[in-house]
Amino acid sequence: MSVVQRVAWAALALFLLAFTVLEVINHGIPALIAALLFLIAPDLPLLIGGRYYNLVHRPWIPLAVLVIYSAGLLGDWVPLFTAPLGWLTHIALDRTFGYSLRDRDGNRRT
Repeated sequence: MSVVQRVAWAALALFLLAFTVLEVINHGIPALIAALLFLIAPDLPLLIGGRYYNLVHRPWIPLAVLVIYSAGLLGDWVPLFTAPLGWLTHIALDRTFGYSLRDRDGNRRT
């Protein structure tokens, strides 16, 4: 990954982190728990193999949840918004630090 790509991911990570913190400040403990859980949880599939790790390290699923929530189709429970924000922050931080997707056996792709 090029330096420009890593800087772009870093900028996105900072934005997402700031947005997540703002939402947590505005909405309290449930929003914080959801954000922290999904900031950490995407690395858990590494314990069972690269395929699942790769699935949760693609930005499309949390982006879709954010869009569906923003359209009002998931109600107004804020943790359903902060969870994918935390998830996207995790993905952006991984890309910033050079962690890419994995092979089936769990090793980093080169």
